[in-house]
Amino acid sequence: MTTIDELVPRSGWSQRPLRELCASIQAGPGQRAEDRGRTQGDGGTPVVRPRDLRGQRIVTEEAAAVPAIPWERARALTKYQLAEGDILLTRTGTVGRCALVTGQHAGWLFHPNLVRLRLPEARRGSAAYLAAYLSATAAQEWIRTRTAGAVIPSLSIRTLGELPVLLPPVAEQEEIGATLAALDAKTQVHTEIARATHAYRSALADALMNGTLTAEP
Repeated sequence: MTTIDELVPRSGWSQRPLRELCASIQAGPGQRAEDRGRTQGDGGTPVVRPRDLRGQRIVTEEAAAVPAIPWERARALTKYQLAEGDILLTRTGTVGRCALVTGQHAGWLFHPNLVRLRLPEARRGSAAYLAAYLSATAAQEWIRTRTAGAVIPSLSIRTLGELPVLLPPVAEQEEIGATLAALDAKTQVHTEIARATHAYRSALADALMNGTLTAEP
């Protein structure tokens, strides 16, 4: 099987290691015991967890279930804040899940088991392409082979930086990224509809079974 390292780019394409594309590759800040148990509902800066990365998007629960860092401590963690166009990737456990950060989660912090990829300002338009590339089969297989066999799979920032990235011309990157990002957005909408329908079904079943509601013929 041809691997990502062996693939010869077609005319107009190039290949570069991930570290050369990023302005920074940053792991999340360490957790303190006093931060645990606090949620977004209590106030503070919310934190994205590895479990929140679904379908190349960040999908969080209600505020009462989202962990948060107190405002006063969060002020010292500004270098870990997320910005629109960043990419998050899980680096331990289920390694390789990734998500493109949108404006909805700008200013949030991120879990220490996540790594944030930030492109230079001049390349921010390619963020959607890079997120799609990292979630594609070739990149995922590259990551898997470098974490296989470990009791707890883990990917170092140094190793991640070596991941070869195939790059079409910039205009094509943006077109590919926009196309796949639109599909990811549609997938998220359908997922939310399915989740809401499931919750409605459970509530309706309880109401019907305990006599609160009567099923009409």
